[in-house]
Amino acid sequence: MTDSWATFGADLHLEPVGQGLRSGLMAALREAVRTGRLAPGTRLPSSRALAADLGVARNTVADAYAELVAEGWLTARQGSGTRVAQRAVPRRTDPAAAPARPVRPGAGYDLKPGTPDLSAFPRTAWLKAARKALTAAPDEVFGYGDPQGRAELRTVLAEYLARARGVYADPERIVICAGFAHGLALLGRVLRRRRVREVAVESYGLDFHTGLLADAGLRIPCLPLDERGSRTGDLAALRGAGAVLLTPAHQFPTGVPLHPDRRAAAVDWARSTGGLILEDDYDGEFRYDRQPVGALQGLDPERVVYLGTASKSLAPGLRLGWMVLPRHLTAEVVAATSVADRVCGSPDQLTLAEFIGSGAYDRHVRSMRLRYRRRRDQLVAALADRAPGIEVSGIAAGLHAVLELPAGAERSVVQAAAFQGLALEGLSRYRHPDAPATRDALVIGYGSPSESAWAGALDALCRVLP
Repeated sequence: MTDSWATFGADLHLEPVGQGLRSGLMAALREAVRTGRLAPGTRLPSSRALAADLGVARNTVADAYAELVAEGWLTARQGSGTRVAQRAVPRRTDPAAAPARPVRPGAGYDLKPGTPDLSAFPRTAWLKAARKALTAAPDEVFGYGDPQGRAELRTVLAEYLARARGVYADPERIVICAGFAHGLALLGRVLRRRRVREVAVESYGLDFHTGLLADAGLRIPCLPLDERGSRTGDLAALRGAGAVLLTPAHQFPTGVPLHPDRRAAAVDWARSTGGLILEDDYDGEFRYDRQPVGALQGLDPERVVYLGTASKSLAPGLRLGWMVLPRHLTAEVVAATSVADRVCGSPDQLTLAEFIGSGAYDRHVRSMRLRYRRRRDQLVAALADRAPGIEVSGIAAGLHAVLELPAGAERSVVQAAAFQGLALEGLSRYRHPDAPATRDALVIGYGSPSESAWAGALDALCRVLP
């Protein structure tokens, strides 16, 4: 007898064969539990339902259940039905799968940079914005959509970016993308079609971003970096560079703002060569000790591409970002956006438009600015008390700080932290392959732990510092 159980919510093929109906059914159930096809805790159909499905007498199923309960394969409780017993059973595994990492002691804190406090996502306010946006949405919102992005979002973004970041932003110059990486990949594609061969990058940054440019067929020479930011005056010596990628408001990961003279030098280079500046404004809204540093794009909107996202201000899982483009580049970027690139859902775009337009975005950013500033201050105070020899820098803005270490100590501290269950990144993790190794340091992301985990993470950090 061969049949299929549809009563589980997912088909389970049984082949009760051999020693009669009851014995064959028991053997099939044992095999399903033993191999893991029926996971511990799975509720089985009632004896009546299973008997009807298999076309056998109800007593046959009831007897099979009772014997498997006696053997320990199943459990039966009044009002809870018959379930697969909670027991250690071998599960089939993929022999090619990588072995699991050994479990290390510790609480499992994560202080890697780049992620905000996800527990603080404004769920109620976001749901309210989504409900209002979708209630008023026209039917065409649920179609494939405009590759440039919803006009409603581009309109409110233009107003917000002009007000909050000093960006010259016409809605017709904005293209919505699925985060910074998506926008950078599109720009790399367009630059390559324009016969650009090199895009200069900062000597410290994310290798994932430089990898996207390399994947587009572009070479990525690096600019030296010092206490005044990237040495943009050196761009003239890079004869093949047609663009440069910068984080001018808060250099990632060192935290240095680009000096005004070097901002001017970058714009002068772009004007004289016809080059482009790709401005990554990844955390420009979070500045603590003085007025925000305005976007570089305001100095020359025709030579600077401004890129921003909701990844730090709200959550990276939203996959919502934007590019403010020079007029001469907008049509090319939109044309480079294939159907496969249209990964920003129109309903989410409308929700963000409502969230910004209603003032909820401003309120959330102000709230998170206070939270992150408090954490930064607690980090600085804890280090002064428990590790006074550690110098902290890059803390005027953003969600991370740089902790200077004694020469040669970076690797050992990162390893010691990992053994304690604390995830850290050393500064060397972000160094360009062609840049010299000049310092040992940690890049501490104080934004990612939840409020309840922050004190423990801070304590764990202090314990591993030299």
